[in-house]
Amino acid sequence: MELSNLVTEQRNENSMNMDQMSTIEILKTINDEDQKVAKAVEAVLPQVDTAIEHIYKALAKGGRLFYVGAGTSGRLGVIDASECPPTFMTPPDMVQTVMAGGNGAFFNAAEGSEDDEAQGEVDLKARNFTKDDVVIGITASGRTPYPIGALKYAREMGAYTVSLSCNENSLISSFADCEIEVIVGPEVLTGSTRMKAATSHKMILNMISTTTMIKLGKVHENLMVDVHASNYKLMERAKRTIMEITNAAYEEAERVLHITGNEVKPAIVMIEAGATLEEAKHAIAESKGYVREAIDYVVDRKI
Repeated sequence: MELSNLVTEQRNENSMNMDQMSTIEILKTINDEDQKVAKAVEAVLPQVDTAIEHIYKALAKGGRLFYVGAGTSGRLGVIDASECPPTFMTPPDMVQTVMAGGNGAFFNAAEGSEDDEAQGEVDLKARNFTKDDVVIGITASGRTPYPIGALKYAREMGAYTVSLSCNENSLISSFADCEIEVIVGPEVLTGSTRMKAATSHKMILNMISTTTMIKLGKVHENLMVDVHASNYKLMERAKRTIMEITNAAYEEAERVLHITGNEVKPAIVMIEAGATLEEAKHAIAESKGYVREAIDYVVDRKI
């Protein structure tokens, strides 16, 4: 009865006869429901804002962000966390995911593992979790034991905790300092929370990681100045980024990027402020990673 009362387990009246619809009718029905997701996310932006402020402060002081989930929720965490190093050149452990059933569950479902609350604590301990870190427990239903166990342990440690669910008054919310309950309504396919619920959670995780990294100085204007230029596409993007910000010619951007070992930030500072590589890196460190401040730092010292 507890499960049957959850919004995420209710039947959607707009898809009751979906098995009798034409292909285009099914697509329109799914699309109509998907359009409700962004509005549901909009409704919880104040809570997302609160979470980000705490996450930013924790990461700025050397803490880490942990996504904890099972099944689809865990996979969403893996996807978002794995994109942080190439996009923002973060250390691999700055944003990481603890998933029920271990990393292998990303490819092969281990659904039974989500019911083990104690394992959520065990797996968080195995990552040497501390009070300086932050945990986001992800569960569409809001009652999955595994992330709840992780949040309970995190609170005992004195760490900041966030819950991300899709039902009001979720059980997991009672163990979170910041509760984000994004109500997307019943799924087109009853109970299949890999659909609207998962879409809303992916949107929110993207917001959290991207906004936090912006606040950490890893974005200049709307450009990825900490991109890890590890292949041809990213190398060319790095050069274009330098050209956009400094108005340098392609050849100049390529030359300076080579000097920096393919790091975009020092290349920008070198060109804009007429700095050496050593001066640029020192200025970036003194400016906590912010490009504008680093350029001003060098210029002010040269005046």
